[in-house]
Amino acid sequence: MSRIKTPREEMETLARLMRAEAESEGDLGMLMVGNVIVNRVLANCGEFENLRSVQDIINRDLSNECRTGFEAVCKPYFWQGAREKEVRLARRAAKGERTHPATHALWFFKPDGPCPQTWWGRPLAGQFQAHCFYLADAQVCPLVFG
Repeated sequence: MSRIKTPREEMETLARLMRAEAESEGDLGMLMVGNVIVNRVLANCGEFENLRSVQDIINRDLSNECRTGFEAVCKPYFWQGAREKEVRLARRAAKGERTHPATHALWFFKPDGPCPQTWWGRPLAGQFQAHCFYLADAQVCPLVFG
């Protein structure tokens, strides 16, 4: 059973976003980005309240003119077609395959230096290559931990 139900079109969108954000970090890096996206769809809390699909997440980012969220949606690379390799990775993320440090993360970013222990008050879950992953608050966003 999947963590999120995702029709093929949304699976392709998820795959494109994973590639655009982390292709340089290989399959594992892309899978971790997928973990964060799936967590945001499930979260239904804080800034992710009422965002219940991958498309909702993308539309939120576009409506914010890419000031928050996934910056990749505002770059031409994101709009290229999905490749089958990334679709398979997206399917794994949607089905619930989670990888530390992104297991319960709602945010990630790529700093110029080492990962700060907190980022906007969010605790560091860990680092994978150049990306730092930050945890959701279990009291505020319990669905991420399910």
